Amino acid sequence: MAQQAARTTPAARSAQTADATQTARPAAAPATQTAPTAQTAPAAGRAAGSGATLAVTSAVTAVALMNYTAPMLTIPGLTASFSTPVGAQAWLINGTPLGLAALLLVAGSLADDYGRRRLFLIGTFGLALTIALGAMAPTTLTFTLARAAQGAATAAVLASSLGLLVHAFPAGSARIRATGVWGAFVSAGIAVGPLLAGLLAPYGWRLTYGVLAAATLAGAVVAARTLTESRAPRGGRPDLAGAAALGLAFTSLVSALTLGRDGWLRAPVGLLLLAAVVLAAVFVAVERRTATPLIDLRLLRRPEFLASTAGALFTGLAVIGLFSFLPALLQQALGISPLTGAWLFVLWSGTGFLVALQARRLADRVQARHQLAIGFALHAVGVLTMLGAVGAGSLVRLLPGLFIAGVGSGLLNAALPRVAVGSVPPERAAMGSGANNTARYIGSSIGVALVIAVAPAGSNAPLLVSAGLTALGVLSMLLLRPRR
Repeated sequence: MAQQAARTTPAARSAQTADATQTARPAAAPATQTAPTAQTAPAAGRAAGSGATLAVTSAVTAVALMNYTAPMLTIPGLTASFSTPVGAQAWLINGTPLGLAALLLVAGSLADDYGRRRLFLIGTFGLALTIALGAMAPTTLTFTLARAAQGAATAAVLASSLGLLVHAFPAGSARIRATGVWGAFVSAGIAVGPLLAGLLAPYGWRLTYGVLAAATLAGAVVAARTLTESRAPRGGRPDLAGAAALGLAFTSLVSALTLGRDGWLRAPVGLLLLAAVVLAAVFVAVERRTATPLIDLRLLRRPEFLASTAGALFTGLAVIGLFSFLPALLQQALGISPLTGAWLFVLWSGTGFLVALQARRLADRVQARHQLAIGFALHAVGVLTMLGAVGAGSLVRLLPGLFIAGVGSGLLNAALPRVAVGSVPPERAAMGSGANNTARYIGSSIGVALVIAVAPAGSNAPLLVSAGLTALGVLSMLLLRPRR
């Protein structure tokens, strides 16, 4: 079946997608009753309820990212409350990336096949529940398990969000604007999470997660009342074997990166890395034989898909990896308060939010991969500008670099969802989102481990590593040109 789909013409795929989507939508939404042709699609305009879809998916995504970054400033309270030993503190942060990496690609394929609205609601209600459980956790282990479950729920939210947007907005300027707004809210969530945690820190770390759980639940209720269903079923059975192999491979990899912080030459680290490689090979073998793969491996031959994946991977490695560790580095080196560190973080990510909102104006003049290259280049300039500032103990010298890097981050966050859905067939939009975000969060886990490993060499070392990785990101965007 996968081979037949590959031979289907683009027009036929669009018609099949519209037919599959039509059966999933309520009868009261007639906007997609006929499959639009390339000539009529612009005139057809946005699907009914597209504005509500954009608002709900962006808001819930922002809250999910707030929860993702909140531990940057709740770690002191968490470790004190749980009496967490130093060797286990990394798990308090890496619980969510563990769940994200294991299930993002799985969630994308499930959303396309069984309903993007359905999976979005499961993820949103699940996220509210697991954040609440984390707020009541009595031990390090229970909090870490809750964070892993939050990562799984966040995977469902992120993967299905872009699938819902592709269904709600036609290809062209409307979709570019929608994905740009969604990307901007990714930056907003990253910015507000640590700030919220810092503001509520005097009242205890549990209040932060209680507020986030309430906000997520409110988003779930609104989503249930406003979103319409869409899907593109392929038939056949779910790829359970592929999902199990992929989930275990990513779990082994993230676990190895977490344990490696206490020593990379230990036997458990090596065994976990070996298990990740073996399980990845098993996943590839399974995907070659199944009729409904989680990801069509032939996409790896397309430069557009490789550019999308490389852009996400280097964003995680160079950008998220550095800025996940930078607030802690600044607090230790400069002796600033957690709240001051949060405001510095807001300067970077808040700038990214504003830039991502305006980046749609570049769509007609700049290709998405070129926008990614510019974003990587600006990030490199920004972090190189910050060289020596930490050692000199100067906050003022950090500000220009944070601003420039924020502009680069905004361009990246606006372009990544655009290339994620543009590099795959429209009916597999959620799978494209899952693949893109999987690469991003695997990259971030590796990036954080790398930054922590080089940090003892001095405050400039993480900045130089990040700049070097973004240079590789620029090179990959320039080399992976789409075929004519």
